[in-house]
Amino acid sequence: MPARVRLERPTLRAAAEFLAAVHRSRKLHAPWVKAPSTEAAYRDFVRRVRMPTHIGYLIRLRSSGELVGVAGISEIVRGSLCSAYLGYYAFAPHERQGLMTEGLSLVIKQAFGPLRLHRLEANVQPGNRTSLGLIRRLGFRREGLSPRYLKIRGRWRDHERWALLADG
Repeated sequence: MPARVRLERPTLRAAAEFLAAVHRSRKLHAPWVKAPSTEAAYRDFVRRVRMPTHIGYLIRLRSSGELVGVAGISEIVRGSLCSAYLGYYAFAPHERQGLMTEGLSLVIKQAFGPLRLHRLEANVQPGNRTSLGLIRRLGFRREGLSPRYLKIRGRWRDHERWALLADG
């Protein structure tokens, strides 16, 4: 089956489309993620994913180019660790259609292929059943719970720690 999605590096040209997608996805994102919602925040996001320790991707439908979601590989550490964090979120109305599974599979291929990482870690809030299902489908294994791990929307939130290794 041909891929329904493709990856694209974020650019400043995509700002209006990205911000419109964030706006229409507010209910979907709360309380799980705080996506960049202003032009300044989007510019900061684009700047950050161009750093050597971060890589960002827009996930788009192949057929129309419509924005499906975002994925990022962050805090890339080389040397004997060769590890990074995977972050992601979908945009309405494309959630729960398997499109993020396809998009993140492409991101994982980049991480373990050209980026030559050994380990990817994803941290998911325990109540986010949709995201937990996604990470399980991708082959990640639960490693534990990190209490008060990330501050999202002004509150420290617990996260389950999941990991995927290049060699299984």
